[in-house]
Amino acid sequence: MTAPKAPAACLIGWPAAHSRSPLIHHYWLRTLGIAGGYVIEAVPPEDLRDFVLRLSLRGFVGANVTIPHKEGVLALSTPDARAKAVGAANTLWFADGELRSTNTDVEGFIGNLDASAPGWDVAEEALVLGAGGSSRAVVFGLLERGIKRIHLANRTIARAETLARQFGPNVDPVTWDGIDDVLPRAKLLVNTTSLGMHGQPPLDVDVARLPPAAVVADLVYVPLVTPLLAAATARGLKTADGLGMLLHQAVRGFELWFGRRPEVTAELRALVEADLTKT
Repeated sequence: MTAPKAPAACLIGWPAAHSRSPLIHHYWLRTLGIAGGYVIEAVPPEDLRDFVLRLSLRGFVGANVTIPHKEGVLALSTPDARAKAVGAANTLWFADGELRSTNTDVEGFIGNLDASAPGWDVAEEALVLGAGGSSRAVVFGLLERGIKRIHLANRTIARAETLARQFGPNVDPVTWDGIDDVLPRAKLLVNTTSLGMHGQPPLDVDVARLPPAAVVADLVYVPLVTPLLAAATARGLKTADGLGMLLHQAVRGFELWFGRRPEVTAELRALVEADLTKT
């Protein structure tokens, strides 16, 4: 009698070769003593439907989903409230024979804030920069946590207005030129844009205008310490970086696939940091 095959999950993307997800999940499999696997599957858009519908037949218990497939998998699965609200899914799993999907960027962002800046949620007003997919996850998470007013600034104000209509009256669209006016009231500042990332233009925001007890979060994790976070730290503000969100968003998928809830440890963070900074 042959032994049952160890459960395996995968990352679906195009391209996907540079993802750190395998490093994270292999670390947890090893430290928790679980026989399992996690591999990268480069799937072009024209093959997505066939790949996802045959996920179980291919031997996978679930998957992570990255660019450009996060929106496409919604129609191929049963999305939960988070995935529907965000308009994108990054995690697939099977329950009662059904392929389900969620967006763990929401809890990844919130979990990282809780770990990095406990008490951040006393903020009544937050300022979120950017109106893309990551911004949707951030806004959903902040509303879910009870933040009363979210100012959403985007270079194209129409995109911010679209999100505000979707999420309701607690979200206030702001022009990029209007950021300075909002900063003094924002106890939480979140950058969801690519500004400040290696190879991208800098993010020109004056953190000196923020209240003394403000928290600053940046979803960019290359570099690990963005100019925004460096400026916030120099002013003595609490910060939450993009690498922390990357690690925390991976927790729930692992638990859904392998049945154990892993922890984001200093050792894991050091492992991924070393991989990000190697030449």
